[in-house]
Amino acid sequence: MVNHLVTNPPQNRLLSLRSELARLGVDGFIVPRGDEYLGEYVPPSGERLAWLTGFTGSAGLAIVLADRAAVFTDGRYVTQLAQQADPALWEHCHITEQPPAAWLKEHAAGRRIGYDPWLHPQAALARLAASGVTLVPLASNPIDAVWADRPGAPAAAAEPWPEELAGRSAAEKREAIAKDLRDAGEDAVVLADAHSVAWLLNMRGGDLGHTPIALAFALLRNDASTTVFMDPAKAGPALREALGNAVSIEPRAALPAALAALRGRKVRVDPELTPAWFATTLQEAGAEVSKGTDPVRMPRACKTGAEQDGARAAHRRDARAMIRFLHWFAVEAPKGGLTELAVGERLLAFRQAEDRFRAESFPAITGAGEHGAIIHYRATEATDRAVRPDESFLIDSGAQYLDGTTDITRTLWTGPGMPPAELRTRYTLVLRGMVALATTRFPEGVAGPHLDAIARRPLWEAGLDYDHGTGHGIGAFLSVHEGPAAFSRNAANIPLQEGMILSDEPGFYLPGAYGIRIENLLLVRPDPRVPGPKRWLGFETLTLVPFERALIDTAALTPAEHGWIDAYHARILAEIGPGLDGAAADWLRAACAPL
Repeated sequence: MVNHLVTNPPQNRLLSLRSELARLGVDGFIVPRGDEYLGEYVPPSGERLAWLTGFTGSAGLAIVLADRAAVFTDGRYVTQLAQQADPALWEHCHITEQPPAAWLKEHAAGRRIGYDPWLHPQAALARLAASGVTLVPLASNPIDAVWADRPGAPAAAAEPWPEELAGRSAAEKREAIAKDLRDAGEDAVVLADAHSVAWLLNMRGGDLGHTPIALAFALLRNDASTTVFMDPAKAGPALREALGNAVSIEPRAALPAALAALRGRKVRVDPELTPAWFATTLQEAGAEVSKGTDPVRMPRACKTGAEQDGARAAHRRDARAMIRFLHWFAVEAPKGGLTELAVGERLLAFRQAEDRFRAESFPAITGAGEHGAIIHYRATEATDRAVRPDESFLIDSGAQYLDGTTDITRTLWTGPGMPPAELRTRYTLVLRGMVALATTRFPEGVAGPHLDAIARRPLWEAGLDYDHGTGHGIGAFLSVHEGPAAFSRNAANIPLQEGMILSDEPGFYLPGAYGIRIENLLLVRPDPRVPGPKRWLGFETLTLVPFERALIDTAALTPAEHGWIDAYHARILAEIGPGLDGAAADWLRAACAPL
C-alpha cells in the first residue's frame, strides 16, 4: 500500500494549497471538517481537513494564510491534534478558548479570505465575517484542485426503512412538515441535512461507514411534494415504490434549475444547517429566503413509540454482546497478550453475532492506560499497544441495528491485582455523576444546559472536571450524534421533550496516565410521580450493562446511589440474564450481585 503522507508529505500539501490560493487571488482559505451535507461524519472524498493537516478528529477547522496556518478543535481532540498536526506547520488552537474569528481578527483583518460556499452555513460565515476579514466565495474548492488522488463520491444504494420500525409513513411525515410550511406562509423548505432527508422519507443508505444514510438534499413543497437530489442510480425499484409518485429523484446537477423555479416564492432555509450556496442561489433567482429552523429536526429527535420500542430491543441485543465481551475481557485481560485493536475486533465479533446488526455506530475507542486520557482516541496500527495487566481500559463503542442505534462507554480494570485508591475514588465520582443525571426529574421546559452541571457536581466538589459535554442526542437507526438537544453548557437552549434519547457520559482524564468515562443512554419519559398541574419528565435508562465492580468505592456512595446501582444491576440480570448461558451467565450473576 502506498503511504501518501510519505509520497506527498504535509508540508508539500500546504505549499500546493498556498500556490493555488495565490493563483485565485485570495490571501487565505478556511477549511472546515464537514462536507457539503455539514454532518459530523464525512465520506473519504470529504476528508479535506484530514488530507491537508493530518488531523482526523470529527470536529475541527483550519485556516491557511500565506505566512501562517492554524487548526482549531474542541476539548475532546486537543491531545489528538497535538499528535497528528505538525506544530512546525500548524498552530494548535482550542476552538472555544481561541475561536477562529478571534484568530482571524488578530492575524488577517482586512485580508481577502476564500471559502467554499458549499461547506459553510450562513450563520458560521457571519461569525467569521465579524473578524474584519473580507470573505470571498470561490467557485470551486482549491483543495480539490491539488488533491491528486482524492477518492470518488460514495455511490451506495438507498433503500426504504420499514414503516413498522419508523412508526409513521413517509407520506404522513411529508404532510405534517408541509402543514408546518403552510402555517408559516412558506412555499417550500430546503433540507440540506441528509439525516433529515432520511427521516422524512423513511430512507436509509450506505454512503457513510457508520451512519446508515444516503447523502442527499431535498426540496419539500407545501403541498407535500418532494424532490430528492442524489444520483438516481442509488434508488432501486423498492425505494421508488415506497416513496410513491409525489417524490421525485433528480441528480444534484438539477439543483440550480429547481431553485430557479422558485422565483417569487418564499423558501425556508436553516442558516445553521444549510450551505450558504443555497440562500445565495435562491436570492439570485428572485426567491424570498425565509430564515428558520429545519422543521424535521425536532420531530426526528422525539422518537415515535415504534422507534422507542426499537431502541429498547436494540439495547437488549447490544447488552448481550457487551456482556459476552466483558466476560471474555475479564478472563483474557489479566493474562496479557491483548492489544487495543484486538479488543475492538473482538467486541465487533460479538455484536456481529446479534440479529439485525448492521455496523458499528462509530469506530470503537479502545484506550489502554494513558490512551484512555485521549478523549476520542482511535487505535491505529501505529499507536496500537498491548493491554497490560493491572491498568485501566476505556472502551467507548456502539452499534447500528436495523431498529436502533446504541452508544456505551465502560471503564474497566484489567486485573488481576486491585486498582489504586486514586483510580477507584475518581471512577466513583464519575459514576455518581452519571447516576445523578439518570435519576433527575424535572419540569417540562428544562433544557440540556440546565442539567449538565448535575452530572459534574460530584467531580466539582473534588475540584475536578472534564472538557466535553455530558451528553448528546441519538438517532433511530441514524447518527449516533443527533441534535438539537444535548447536555452541555454550550448546547442550544432546547427544552427536553418526551421521546428524546440522549447519552449520559461524564468522565475524568489524567493525561499520560488514564481516562475514565461511563456512558448510558437515557430516554425522556413523563414522570407521573409528581402531582400537580405542571408536567414533569424523567429518564428511562436504555443501556443494560453492569459497571466495573473493582473500581467502585462503595463507601463513597450515598444510600440512594447504592440502592440505584443495585436495582440497575438486578434489572440487567432479570432482563438480559435469560438470554445468556454457560460462563457468560455465571459472570453476569457475579457482576450484578448486590454491592
